[in-house]
Amino acid sequence: MLEPVYQADVVVVGAGIAGLSAAHRLISAGVTTVVLESAPCVGGRMSTEKVDGFRLDRIGQLLSTSYPELRLTKGLDALVLHPFAPGVLLHHDGRRHRAGAPGSGGSARGALHAVRALASAPRGPAASSARVGAVDLARLGVALTRIAGTPVERILARPEHPAAHALAARGMPARTIDGFLRPLLAALLCDPELTTSSRCADLALHSFASGRLCVPEGGAEVVPELLARALPPGTVRTGVRATSVSTTSVTTAEHGEFRCRAVLLATDARAAAELLPGLRVPDFHPVTVVHHTTDEPPVTGASLLLDADRGGPVAHTAVVSEVDPTRAPAGRALVSSTVLGTPPEGVATAVRMHLARLYGTPTHRWETLAVHHTPEAVPAMRPPHDLRRPVRLLAGLYVCGDHRDTSTVQGALHSAHRAASAILTDLGAAGSMHRADPLPGLRKAA
Repeated sequence: MLEPVYQADVVVVGAGIAGLSAAHRLISAGVTTVVLESAPCVGGRMSTEKVDGFRLDRIGQLLSTSYPELRLTKGLDALVLHPFAPGVLLHHDGRRHRAGAPGSGGSARGALHAVRALASAPRGPAASSARVGAVDLARLGVALTRIAGTPVERILARPEHPAAHALAARGMPARTIDGFLRPLLAALLCDPELTTSSRCADLALHSFASGRLCVPEGGAEVVPELLARALPPGTVRTGVRATSVSTTSVTTAEHGEFRCRAVLLATDARAAAELLPGLRVPDFHPVTVVHHTTDEPPVTGASLLLDADRGGPVAHTAVVSEVDPTRAPAGRALVSSTVLGTPPEGVATAVRMHLARLYGTPTHRWETLAVHHTPEAVPAMRPPHDLRRPVRLLAGLYVCGDHRDTSTVQGALHSAHRAASAILTDLGAAGSMHRADPLPGLRKAA
């Protein structure tokens, strides 16, 4: 007997946020769409582990209230974002300084007040050190205010260099770069060496200066789950592994061939290249997230704490339960810390020792809940980096994901927007031609 044919206008391979977002746009335009996912659940790298009432993100993506696609993507209307305290806390020379927050050097007016305060500050070695730090904070505030007011089009038109080179070429003092901008960009881009394209770094700073860093209520997995839940029943089919693709069909290991008018690859870069040999696979930034719990949370509140001294494995850390209380059971605090690059041996112990210095509190009684290491967590964006890599490979075959845009949630959603628009243009936006039939195991009895 011949295998049955299950037709749809578009088959999307991959149920991460890019594929799910694209499906929303296609279905809203009247195009029947099926999303195939090889894993047993949606989300891809945006996953959350549940342990004894804790919600532990695998990568710990930082979102921003300034991301336009979070507001534009249908299905995310119910998304609740919990913002961190304004700016960030920087641990430097044994002290914590707040930077990038309005009124503390995070605005032109705040910077002016800081400089004026320095003129009347006491003299002496300690005052001199404080004076240098305050001047650096003031410079940082002016720089962030300037970049927040710069149109994105002008940022994209700037010459492109590695971020470290570009910052130095602008006359930014080395202590300001290493003491403030490097740890901040490391948190935003997972690139502590600042090899990222200066345009991408400027976009990250623009987003930071224009909004507030935040996390989704309930964990990272909530974003793809909301998108999947808002799609018509039967649209997303998990546990279905694509083995080959063409412009008119997707062949799967479990359910034969899906015939269609167009195929959208919305997997990660490596999986996309396995289905389409010849697609470029970028380098990646490895990320390790270590989760601890304690019944005596540090007093930093809902702040993102960065290590400007690079005195240990932790790049940034936060008492996440102070930002989003749903991530820990009552009476317990959840401390989530991010290690960039190759983690050291005995990473959990090394992180706990480093956290004692960063938070200024004993951590020997803190309990390790989980250690999540993701070798290919974030696609690298070294120059030259095409921020708008083509999503149309040829008519009928398309690709999207954070590897086609910026390596952020915003980039993944924006690439999906571009891919859906290209598909609708090529299909003539004529609406649906097929009805998406159910899989054999899901077919209702006659």
